[in-house]
Amino acid sequence: MSKKIQIETEKAKRLAPSFTLPASNGKNVSLQDFKGKKLVIYFYPQDNTPTCTQQSCDFRDYNGKFAQLGVEVIGISPDELKAHDKFIAKYELPFLLLSDPDHQVAEKFGVWAWKKLYGREYMGIVRSTFLIDEEGYIVKEWSKVRIKNHVQSVLDAVMALNASS
Repeated sequence: MSKKIQIETEKAKRLAPSFTLPASNGKNVSLQDFKGKKLVIYFYPQDNTPTCTQQSCDFRDYNGKFAQLGVEVIGISPDELKAHDKFIAKYELPFLLLSDPDHQVAEKFGVWAWKKLYGREYMGIVRSTFLIDEEGYIVKEWSKVRIKNHVQSVLDAVMALNASS
């Protein structure tokens, strides 16, 4: 049996919610800006925390491979742009980070939800990643991401998507 990753069709083959958010490049960035390109959006809780830093650095380390496959990567968190700018500079992140302080885009993507940590319940970002095709459809979604090998699995899904087109 082939190890080729099967692209989700039921839940995932839906139009990605439109959005416009302020980005680390000083401009407003919208989903429409990526029309005609494949896009990976990863939602993460907070800059400069251990797991979020590792996740962002993993995407940084694979960024060249994504670019070779024609894929752009962006990260979205509730952090303010100042925090994003420091985070990008500190870890040399080559992609845009978008600021969603009111979690409106996170809500549209269904990643703003109740979480539990040490017995305490609170609302926050559920670490999630979305692969969006050139037409703006979500073709693969990862929720409650565990970061070990995650970026490689995203890359594998991109390669499967490219092979199927």
